[in-house]
Amino acid sequence: MERYENVFIFDHPLIKHKISILRDKKTGMKEFRELIEEITTIMTYESMRDVELVPVEVETPLETTIQYRIAEDSIAIVPILRAGLGMVNGVHRVFPNAKVGHIGMYRDEETLEPHEYYCKLPEGIENKTVFLIDPMLATGGSACDALNALKKRGCKKIKLMSVIAAPQGVKAVAEAHPDVPVYVSTLDRGLNEHGYILPGLGDAGDRLYGTK
Repeated sequence: MERYENVFIFDHPLIKHKISILRDKKTGMKEFRELIEEITTIMTYESMRDVELVPVEVETPLETTIQYRIAEDSIAIVPILRAGLGMVNGVHRVFPNAKVGHIGMYRDEETLEPHEYYCKLPEGIENKTVFLIDPMLATGGSACDALNALKKRGCKKIKLMSVIAAPQGVKAVAEAHPDVPVYVSTLDRGLNEHGYILPGLGDAGDRLYGTK
């Protein structure tokens, strides 16, 4: 796959270990959900290396010192419904006070084109660093449309995080939104004729919530 400056593929042994269990069709709903959250937490740490810090005065038991913190109320989480909800707690482990918005997208089973049906975002989201999250980046259609929706509402600092991605989806997002960092834990081989990632892990939403 062509390399893009805004795309970061993780190559971490701990993530590889968890992904192998995540893929297994025998992995149950509870463990699947926990693994998605754990992988998301690891990805969140790595994706925040360039976060802006503000100086604060801290009084230690010995003296007063200037330290640095992430600005209050500067982080927002926006899952793409419904599977993206499975990643929210993973980000909240790092930023427990982050506000959460929601974007609902559905995919036409014939054309594979995404359609927005719901969007509710926190007040002032245009001034926050936004984590757009979805476990699967397949064709890239839903991610591109969600990014367009966020930008239309004034968002300037957006990070896209997906657990599993296909090269087609990475290419689509990287070329349509070169200003958005894309973080992927694992890059898979490709897509089948139905737009599912191979080898993938099946339908993330169904496996998260026990539906078919």
